[in-house]
Amino acid sequence: MHSGAKAIAVYGATGHTGQFVVHEALRHGLPVVAIGRSLGRVNAAFASKVLPRAAGLDDPASLEQAFTGCALVINCAGPFLDTAAPVAQAALRAGCHYIDVTAEQASAQASFADLDAPARAANRVVIPAAGFYGGLADLLASALASAGNIDKITVAVALDRWWPTAGTRKTGERNKVPRVVVKNGLLVPLVPSAKVPDWAFSPPLGNQAMVELPFSEIITLAHHLKAGAIRSLLNRSALDDIRDATTPSPTAVDGSGRSAQRFELEVRVVQDGATKAAGVRGQDIYAVTAPIAIQAALRLLRPSYRHSGALALAEAVDPVELLCELNGRALSVFGDALSC
Repeated sequence: MHSGAKAIAVYGATGHTGQFVVHEALRHGLPVVAIGRSLGRVNAAFASKVLPRAAGLDDPASLEQAFTGCALVINCAGPFLDTAAPVAQAALRAGCHYIDVTAEQASAQASFADLDAPARAANRVVIPAAGFYGGLADLLASALASAGNIDKITVAVALDRWWPTAGTRKTGERNKVPRVVVKNGLLVPLVPSAKVPDWAFSPPLGNQAMVELPFSEIITLAHHLKAGAIRSLLNRSALDDIRDATTPSPTAVDGSGRSAQRFELEVRVVQDGATKAAGVRGQDIYAVTAPIAIQAALRLLRPSYRHSGALALAEAVDPVELLCELNGRALSVFGDALSC
């Protein structure tokens, strides 16, 4: 279907999420340049299915050379506080669009602030946080909201277990930047509430004790939606998992490499006196990031695509169209946002 198309480059291709992204791209018939620090690891992971290249963050010229001839770069290598700027800058110099899958607020915020002008100058798009964290909530809230001011956006996430990857562990150790939320229309430091109401998810997750723990969705939403307040909640048991050093990494339970983890993410938007809600359910937050990023990439690669600059996912693509494409395949969408 995409024969003759320019390749997409996946940086961090041999990592846990990177491998999902490479295989999803191949499933769609996209030529893939898989980039890691070691050619041997890339070849071992993908055999002859990809064009392997090696490049390091400490060598900007090698990064740019690795992206040469590609149309788009997907960065799956965290911590994104360290990787996003050099990889995105090299991508733009090589004439590529850039997408990453960061959950780190500071990284997404820096991408919007620092990469908008270079992306516009290159007539390319930079999209930070086009994954489970950051991207999904942005799509859902944008599908729910009407034009104009929004009173409040609440994002609630429940995971039946959180088996963290080595990359997630490393990012947690690196990312000590204070988290932010939106209050009175402004990004302000998070002051966790001692009393966060339980959230009623669908079975089997059911009623969950929650904590206020914002990820990159606060930044993506605040970037383009005029909301008086934006907060993000995570179920307490998932936080306990990731804080426990003995919690194991994900283990594949099917042929696609997904773990048994189940998730539900719900967004509620209060606007003009009305409350609307929609959400998604599915399996494995790392695996589901791949179709989100690849579907975004497919839209950027359309000959008719005309946007440029640093954009949130729901600014760069039609949120309803993308959610409908994911619905019934990568995840299940429910609520007021869609009639797919």
